[in-house]
Amino acid sequence: MTVPSKTPLLDLVKTPSDLRGLEPGQLRQLADELRQEMIDAVAVTGGHLGAGLGVIELTVALHYVFNTPTDRLVWDVGHQAYPHKILTGRRDRIRTLRQGGGLSGFTKRAESEYDPFGAAHSSTSIAASLGMAVARDLEGKPHNVIAVIGDGAMSAGMAYEAMNNAGSMNSRLIVVLNDNDMSIAPPVGALSAYLARLVSGRAYTRVRKFVRLIAKRMPSRMLAKRAMAVEKYARGLVTGGTLFDELGFFYVGPIDGHNIDHLLPVLKNVRDAKNGPFLVHVVTKKGKGYSPAEKSADKYHGVVKFDVATGAQVKSKPAAPAYTKVFAESLIKEARKDAKIVAVTAAMPSGTGLDLFAKEFPQRCFDVGIAEQHGVTFCAGLATEGFKPFATIYSTFLQRAYDQVVHDVAIQRLPVRFAMDRAGLVGADGPTHAGAFDVAYLGCLPGFVVMAAADEAELVHMVATAVAIDDRPSALRYPRGEGRGVAMPEEGHPLEIGKGRVIREGNKIAIFSFGARLGECLKAADELAAYGLSTTVADARFAKPLDVDLLLRLAREHEVLLTIEEGAIGGFGAHVMQMLAEHGVLDHGLKVRSMVLPDIFIDQDSPNAMYAKAGLDAKGIVAKAFEALGQNVRGDVVKFVRQ
Repeated sequence: MTVPSKTPLLDLVKTPSDLRGLEPGQLRQLADELRQEMIDAVAVTGGHLGAGLGVIELTVALHYVFNTPTDRLVWDVGHQAYPHKILTGRRDRIRTLRQGGGLSGFTKRAESEYDPFGAAHSSTSIAASLGMAVARDLEGKPHNVIAVIGDGAMSAGMAYEAMNNAGSMNSRLIVVLNDNDMSIAPPVGALSAYLARLVSGRAYTRVRKFVRLIAKRMPSRMLAKRAMAVEKYARGLVTGGTLFDELGFFYVGPIDGHNIDHLLPVLKNVRDAKNGPFLVHVVTKKGKGYSPAEKSADKYHGVVKFDVATGAQVKSKPAAPAYTKVFAESLIKEARKDAKIVAVTAAMPSGTGLDLFAKEFPQRCFDVGIAEQHGVTFCAGLATEGFKPFATIYSTFLQRAYDQVVHDVAIQRLPVRFAMDRAGLVGADGPTHAGAFDVAYLGCLPGFVVMAAADEAELVHMVATAVAIDDRPSALRYPRGEGRGVAMPEEGHPLEIGKGRVIREGNKIAIFSFGARLGECLKAADELAAYGLSTTVADARFAKPLDVDLLLRLAREHEVLLTIEEGAIGGFGAHVMQMLAEHGVLDHGLKVRSMVLPDIFIDQDSPNAMYAKAGLDAKGIVAKAFEALGQNVRGDVVKFVRQ
């Protein structure tokens, strides 16, 4: 007996052109089926759930009204685009989300023509869409460009910079503000939907155009300004859009983002408008339509695999504490002893562990929103007054504030402590979230101290070290996920700046590790020892200042020196090579190899698979050692050529 499909209408929609063939009255059923399909898919793969559930109806309405992909639809951040992927020819692969070889968890140009701009960081959509709109106008083309921004992305300055630019250019651009936390919106309902439809319609826009024409012909500039103000602020009283009007946008809203009957006429009106930029304010509920998500504090923003019936997430019991939690607990212990310690995050309190810090020290923890630039300079200001700020920001997000790191912190030699979570490769979030570049971009700055924790115990000591560094900026990096299961200290003790440690002694090969690849280095040393190759393993602890004495000793006492790091070229290995060159060590017979992340962006997979691809696992380290010796290793078979 054939089981009837749970999604009979969605089964008919392979692409948005199929969607546009439906009757408006069918869209409610389609939205309900799309919501169920998304829940079922993310239950299998894990990923971002709440944001996508909140834009189900909006996604259906946008693809119904606009002629995608000819009309460009740009999703901010991209994690709210799962429903969009299902409707744009990728439903058959939706259960490969965030898996090796599968669909990206974000929008990706290489994946589909329906993704005109790739995004996994926040607040880029308006700027990118404006660029597309200007390109369209330069080529004399008629299509629409729509940016969908929300889920906190409007807290970033970049969004307002782009809006200011778009408003001044009077470009034909549509921005949909997905307001899913009620932070901006007044109550919405039938009246506000009616007003939104009214002010976005041609009749009203003609009146607006007429008012502007009259204003231009008034004899006095003062009278002209007052005429314009009357129209603008009268509309602002009933719609609340004065802020966006000041930025040059024609504000429409707020409207209920879950009411398709309200969405369709407004979107059609702005689609058909011929004048400048529109901002359509849509109010949605994150996690909408799935009770466990609606009841959750974070609306199931990011989830692992879960049971659809109960919402219970399938979480394996960790073998060792997570680095993020170790950092948070260590910082809390230090803050109990030092009232000058404060913590700053950029919209990632739970991701960085600062939610734990905030529970104990609510007056000393600051979430600045998606505003990394401001956050760094805010920390610089705190440091000038004798406080000890920890700028706790993912490595990949700190990139957004590099000028502030250089100009506001490094040049002034202010003791801001940068705690960089997600160092190295991060698995399912892929290349956009990989902490690959921080050692290179911080290590080149004069006066910086750059540390990397080899394990969770070292992280405890490095937090204490950062607290103690009070005369210059410092950074400590640590990976996502669990530690190595090492014995944990009761409390952290400051390390000697610029001094590494030897973990294992040998005399043939030296492995100089920086960061959390130390466990793989020790495995490689075991394997090399089995081949009769005595191996030293050293943990650098610091990329800057480098432990020159330890480095020169390793170079002097070994035939091969390998450097290992979870970062791109230009980082720890580059500092080692520079120092060896300065001391003339490379003038003789030492065989040196720097093992870094390859010069590619590695697509999402499990972290172990990603590091294997990068050659930064034990197998890759062993192979590199044999390569340096002029030998080959294949599995368990070694061709040993004695010199």
